[in-house]
Amino acid sequence: MAKLETTGGAGAARAPVRPGPGHPGLMLGLATVGFAVNFWAWALLSPLGPKFKDVLHLSPLQQALVVAVPVVVGSLGRIPVGALTDRFGGRAMFPLVSLATIVPVLYLGLSGHSSLAGLLVGGFFLGIGGTAFAVGVPFVNAWFPPQRRGLAIGIFGMGMGGTAISALTTVKLVAADGMAAPFVLTAVVLAVYAGLAALLLRDAPGRPIPSQPLSRRLASTIRLRVTWQAAALYAVLFGGYVAFSSTCPRT
Repeated sequence: MAKLETTGGAGAARAPVRPGPGHPGLMLGLATVGFAVNFWAWALLSPLGPKFKDVLHLSPLQQALVVAVPVVVGSLGRIPVGALTDRFGGRAMFPLVSLATIVPVLYLGLSGHSSLAGLLVGGFFLGIGGTAFAVGVPFVNAWFPPQRRGLAIGIFGMGMGGTAISALTTVKLVAADGMAAPFVLTAVVLAVYAGLAALLLRDAPGRPIPSQPLSRRLASTIRLRVTWQAAALYAVLFGGYVAFSSTCPRT
């Protein structure tokens, strides 16, 4: 949705989209890293699902809820976060989302993992990390002309590999250094990225800024047939990727 609004949504104040002073390649690289780091944080709970089930004696439904809550919140949260990005730009939103994600990451690592309620509350706010996708798409789009946006977004999409970082490292770090280790490490990486993003990120000159209220833009968007087609495709492909990455057994 954020991509549709940025590139041609109703109510956007039109302006030429031209890379001015700055480096589109650097902006793309920083956005991709931010996407990966936030997705790393977003997926921290799923590799530990079996461990939580054994330690807290969770039922299969409770274990599924622990894994699903950050995924659902991260997916739905992209609507308001995408709207905020259209308004304030990725330069403000990438550091903000990264810093906000640190709070539930540290909470889960230091105390929230000791109860089902703590996991659900922490997982709810951990969903903030999953909204980074909605920050990066309009940010990257604005830096590239239409004929290069497909390649740019494809490169940015590599940031989904952040879930693989979590899958490959979380269980091993817990086994080696305790439950807090992967959470503290991720929080440090998020803080470093937020600092770099605040210093280096720049919004593209001439990026379109919406002039209409969010409710009106949403109403215009949901009336488009392509919105529902793209949503269905996204649900099957990206939803399947997240489902497998969140539920496959780890060793």
